[in-house]
Amino acid sequence: MTDQDQKRAGAILEIDLEAVAENWRRLSAKLAAGASCAGVVKADGYGLGAAKVGRALAKAGCRLFFVATLGEGIALRRALPEVEIAVLNGLLPGTESDFAAYRLMPVLNDLGQIANWKRFTPGLPAMVQIDTGMARLGLPTAEVARLEASPELLAGFPLRAVMSHLACSDERDHDLNARQLATFEALRKKLPPAAASLAASSGIFLGSAYHFDFVRPGAALYGVNPTPDDLNPMVQVVHLKGKIIQTREIDRDSTVGYGATHRMDEPGRIATVAVGYADGWLRSASNRGGFALLSGHKLPIIGRISMDLMTLDATGLDPALCHPGAFVELIGENGVDAVGATAGTIGYEVLTSLGRRYHRVYKGEPMSDEPA
Repeated sequence: MTDQDQKRAGAILEIDLEAVAENWRRLSAKLAAGASCAGVVKADGYGLGAAKVGRALAKAGCRLFFVATLGEGIALRRALPEVEIAVLNGLLPGTESDFAAYRLMPVLNDLGQIANWKRFTPGLPAMVQIDTGMARLGLPTAEVARLEASPELLAGFPLRAVMSHLACSDERDHDLNARQLATFEALRKKLPPAAASLAASSGIFLGSAYHFDFVRPGAALYGVNPTPDDLNPMVQVVHLKGKIIQTREIDRDSTVGYGATHRMDEPGRIATVAVGYADGWLRSASNRGGFALLSGHKLPIIGRISMDLMTLDATGLDPALCHPGAFVELIGENGVDAVGATAGTIGYEVLTSLGRRYHRVYKGEPMSDEPA
């Protein structure tokens, strides 16, 4: 980043692609023998750039990717011409030709999608998802039974994999984990032989019984803690710093921000930073104990977070240190999980909300001519 870039930027988001690759390697190393690690890059790589993240993962050895929507799949195919790409939201009517043209695999979620795929394109692979306890996407038990009774319904195209999704894998001792595992093992036996997949990020840490043929980590690749009750085993991927654009002295009993939700007990000093909820710094984090760091000093976030700005209590801090143009750390080694907890949400939401106004700096980006 040039000096001029730094002068122009209201905030700088650093994204460490080598850290993403290292997290993929760490997760791969935990797998049972014979299991492989896919990469989930939906929501534009959890907000960090699916093409750049995808190329970094492909360079590390990832060969199977998952996105949520067809549009995401088409965009990723342009960046990664040689890998497998599966679309989790399934086959929407009239999109069969797009899947074929871009060599994408639908994850078929009901009997209608299965029939449409078979009717349109004999010979092209697809995955099938079964519902084992989420009541979201996937075939319910009754539809799996119909496939067992009429195996011709799945004939005519390669069944790349049978998959399901855990509802409570981030709660290691939740009894639904074992029940979903048992349900998945029973239902997949009713379908033709195919690779199986059950675990996403947190499910990997439930043990080898959950690994099957491949796992599908998403958030853990980006530094979100997949084991909330333990220390985070993943490397931090994002660092965010915001620029102070104004400082001011403020009197005792003065109020700060919209709604006058913060009142100064004593005279103090306010630093205004060019990051707000339009940048993904959630309004729900207002007046909840969050803070920024400046040279090791905690500056509490006070008042309501607005669209473009937040205000910090810089009382007592040396003005030579805290001045317009100085940067404060908003996401550091604390990671997005801590920021999410302050906002009353999860790291996933913080990560995927990070806005487009940040000046983005990518570390460890593969060269464009490096093979994927």
